[in-house]
Amino acid sequence: MVTLPERKDIPPWVKVPEDLKDPEVFQAQTRLLEAMFGPHGSRIPYIEQVCKAMLKLKVLESLALIEVVVYSNYLYKLQTKWMLQSLAEWHCQRQEQGMLRLEETMNALELGPWMQ
Repeated sequence: MVTLPERKDIPPWVKVPEDLKDPEVFQAQTRLLEAMFGPHGSRIPYIEQVCKAMLKLKVLESLALIEVVVYSNYLYKLQTKWMLQSLAEWHCQRQEQGMLRLEETMNALELGPWMQ
């Protein structure tokens, strides 16, 4: 079961109520967000501070996806969404590369000259 940190405060760079009106929302795979945000969301405060945004995570019915809600002014919301989606894509590519290397290594072990 995925546990997410609860929101206890609003960061000082988020202007209430105007920045809370129209959040940017997107979905991402749970495993990618865990890789990006660290164990139990430990990196979320740092990411919020760098992006000047407030993040809220919601576990969806399928535990494979998490909804990410970004609150801030218009430009920071878009920048944060783009940055998080780019980071998720980078993690996917790294994982695919690792799987390809593993597959190549396994094939090399099976087809090595000592095995023929």
